[in-house]
Amino acid sequence: MKNKIELPLFSSYEFDSNFYDELFNKNKETRDIYKRLFKLLSQYSVNEFNSLNNRAKESFFNNGITFQVYNSDQVSEKIFPFDLFPRIINYKEWSTIEKGVLQRSKALNHFLWDVYHDQKIIKQGIVPLDLISSSENFLPQMVNLDPPEGIYNHVSGTDLIKHSDGNYYVLEDNIRCPSGVSYVVGNRAAVKHALFGVFNEYNAHTVVDYGANLLEIMESVKPKGVDNPVCVVITPGVYNSAYYEHSFLAKQMGIDLVEGRDLFVENDFVYEQTIYGPKKVDVIYRRIDDLFIDPLEFRADSVLGVPGLYSAYKKGNVSLVNAPGTGVADDKAIYTYMPEIIKYYLNEDPILNNVHTYHCSRKKELDYVLKNINKLVVKPVDESGGYGISIGNRLTKAEIQKVKDTVKANPRKYIAQPIMSLSTHPTYIEESESFEPRHVDLRTFTLLGNNKEFVLKGGLSRVALKKGNLVVNSSQGGGSKDTWVLKK
Repeated sequence: MKNKIELPLFSSYEFDSNFYDELFNKNKETRDIYKRLFKLLSQYSVNEFNSLNNRAKESFFNNGITFQVYNSDQVSEKIFPFDLFPRIINYKEWSTIEKGVLQRSKALNHFLWDVYHDQKIIKQGIVPLDLISSSENFLPQMVNLDPPEGIYNHVSGTDLIKHSDGNYYVLEDNIRCPSGVSYVVGNRAAVKHALFGVFNEYNAHTVVDYGANLLEIMESVKPKGVDNPVCVVITPGVYNSAYYEHSFLAKQMGIDLVEGRDLFVENDFVYEQTIYGPKKVDVIYRRIDDLFIDPLEFRADSVLGVPGLYSAYKKGNVSLVNAPGTGVADDKAIYTYMPEIIKYYLNEDPILNNVHTYHCSRKKELDYVLKNINKLVVKPVDESGGYGISIGNRLTKAEIQKVKDTVKANPRKYIAQPIMSLSTHPTYIEESESFEPRHVDLRTFTLLGNNKEFVLKGGLSRVALKKGNLVVNSSQGGGSKDTWVLKK
């Protein structure tokens, strides 16, 4: 059921009771937590709000907040789309989210240790061996290697949605190189710049402390015998889609941003080449994929990594954040076992629910998926950025057949989930010069270190800017919002 909300700047807002609207309740009344914000924004004229919106975009442009989109034959750089209407989460709701993502990060760290050591969870028949051995992200080189302080996934990004029942569900866990935290901080700066008055009326947690906490995490896993570790961020370079984030984090932490060519290994120690001579490096936050970090150990054709880096890591002379091989737990097929993984390692029930997921490597589940693709979202287990996703009810008969053929050719590579009713949030649409509901999700950022843990109180609310679209990734045309987590 759709009804228009007749208010200034909300002339195109269609309330749809099929989805959880985060601004309006089922009676089309403004939720208490948004009343002050809604009152302010609904009083702006179109011209006044356009002026604020342009000011926010200028803030992004002036700060170089961009990302790159890869098409078939070209790469384009874009200003990160940003919406001025912030998302607000109350303390009680956030407390559940924070406990839930911490629980998942800890369980995944235990899982990674076990997979690369005794494999008890496999021997006891909880997770099948072929799921691990067939994973493209399982690194045999990491077997029986102990990462510093036993931490694999120092940085985790957990993607959640709010369903039509009002509850949060985890869509996936990202523990290779989760990105987006720089946009969290950029969003906050833009909102404070444009809506300073209303921001001061809400007692929200800061998000600018992420860099300091990440540096503490990195220093907590320093190699043995090192008192004052030298930390760096390594990037593939300026053409990487997340380069802005790499440079932003290095600046936030006050450490060097380097490329592979800036480092060298001598006697199994890593050094940075500086204008003052070689400088020993102890901890590296890597934003380079596993197979490219060391051409002597992995891909010989890699020009992004550092020859000998993995040997230095194996000998405990340098720490890598995140550890190589974490991608085996990043696999969406492993996601289907998360409730069992949490129960096995922590002896706890999951705090946050999984979305029901079918793994196509299981015969019965494959049969169900092939018969019901029109009702499902089909995803490759090892892709990110929204690439390779097929949403069944948006496909033609010919497209459905193509998805079936693709899945049957390699069932291990695909999972399927019901088409979830992502919550909607008011988003300013320039074409209509008014707010319209758009689907959103939430990426949280969790840090694990030696006797230290941290969850950023905010996260990245991503917005599907196209009407009715459920894919929120920036690479697929999505944008983002500032996320206010309120204090008690």
